[in-house]
Formats: sequence, C-alpha cells, structure tokens
Amino acid sequence: MYSGWQKAFKLRPRRSKSACYNTTMVKYQRQVIPDQLPIQKIAFGAGCFWCSEAAFTQLRGVTTVTSGYAGGHLKNPTHGQVNSGTTGHTQVVQVQYDPQVISLDDLLAVFFTIHDPTTYNRQGVDIGTQYRSIVLYTTVDQKNQVKKYIAKLAHQKLWNGPIVTEVEPLAEFYPAEADHYRYYELNKESRYCQIMINPKLAKLREQYPDLIV
Repeated sequence: MYSGWQKAFKLRPRRSKSACYNTTMVKYQRQVIPDQLPIQKIAFGAGCFWCSEAAFTQLRGVTTVTSGYAGGHLKNPTHGQVNSGTTGHTQVVQVQYDPQVISLDDLLAVFFTIHDPTTYNRQGVDIGTQYRSIVLYTTVDQKNQVKKYIAKLAHQKLWNGPIVTEVEPLAEFYPAEADHYRYYELNKESRYCQIMINPKLAKLREQYPDLIV
C-alpha cells in the first residue's frame, strides 16, 4: 500500500522517424498524478466520550466519530465494566478523517484544547483510568507525529504540570452501547451538557473557527 503519493502513469506518444526501418518509433513521457489520500483513523481519550464526540463531530473533514472503549484487556466490555476501572480500557472516540481536508495536527490541537492533559487518570469530577488522557494511533506516521506534537507542547509549557497523555497503538476498538451515540445532539438541554460540554464547544469555536463545519 502506498502512503502519501501514489504514482500513476499516462502514456503520451512522441513520434520520430527511424532511418533504419522507416517506421514510426514511439517514445513515452511519464506524467505523475497525485492520488487521493485514504481516510485515516485514530482514537482519542479525553475524559468522558460524550464531550469528545460533541467536539470532534463539529469539525470539517471528520467523516465519522464513534464513542467506545480501547486500551484495555477485556473483550467486548460494557460501559459498566469499563467504569469499574478494572478492564484497563478508557473511554475514547474513534475518529475517521480526510487528511486532505483536516490535518492530524489540527485534530491534536482540538484534542488538547478540550481537556487537561496534565491530570493523571482524571478529567474534572471524572476520576479513574477509564478517563485517562490517551492517543491511540493506527500508523507509525501518526505515532511519530503525535509524539512530536506533544514534545512541542511540553517545550511551550502551556500548563503548570507535565503532560501525562499516553501514546499507544490502537490494538482493538469496541464501540459503546447505542444510547451513548449522539449524546450531546440528543440531550443539549441536560445539566451535564450545559455544564460540561457547552464550555468546551464554546472554547473550540473561539480558538479554531476555521475548523468548524
């Protein structure tokens, strides 16, 4: 499988006379045509996946956002099992995106805007390993880019404490139960959405208006 650019060739004949055979010889010019980059997939854990889903679905170039569980050892975990803190899984959103429309750096900027990457196994009142800060990559290029981005943020010292975000491969992703999908969209008037999600979305719109659909 090619990454980045894939070469396709168009043949353009250029005719010239052969002195020996008095026939037409055909020479070919090779033209390189850029291929479309495939849809990419990555997962983010930034606390409760209701908040993350609401944020990433706002972005242009994001094709699918699915709430679920990853990073642990139990197969096909339930929400209750994950929230017990014994499965090793964390709440994440699996994001599929078009890299020709939105870059991984843009997604990382949003990720680090909507949560605190310095609180270990905690986001606000949500406490436990199931709420830890984590990026789960699907390619080596993603891994390198994520680590480079985190190193840049650490150098800028934007937070008082060190960044504790984990960077791990996405070995297995388990979609959450159906009642967790489109949670913000269907429950905008709920107290949780008003208090926890709306401020994150307002911050996102203020800082990255060009990324919003």
